Amino acid sequence: MGLFSRKQGLKDYVEHIVKPLVEAPDAVAITEVEGERTTVLELRVGEGDLGKVIGKQGKTAQAIRTLLTAASARAGQRTVLEILE
Repeated sequence: MGLFSRKQGLKDYVEHIVKPLVEAPDAVAITEVEGERTTVLELRVGEGDLGKVIGKQGKTAQAIRTLLTAASARAGQRTVLEILE
């Protein structure tokens, strides 16, 4: 059924994008929070890696969010990414 056919696939998708960007890939943690109409993926990274995920002027974070929006729309869902400290 493909990578985006289930919510777990979207979580794995974001993890697959973020892990190569950071110094401590084992510290990447994504928590799924189900809302009434939207699923929120809360991303936490290791100490010192937050800047790498956000990028200059937030461009990396925006790119990740754009990919997630496209993937979740393809799966017929609405999913947003929150990057937490």
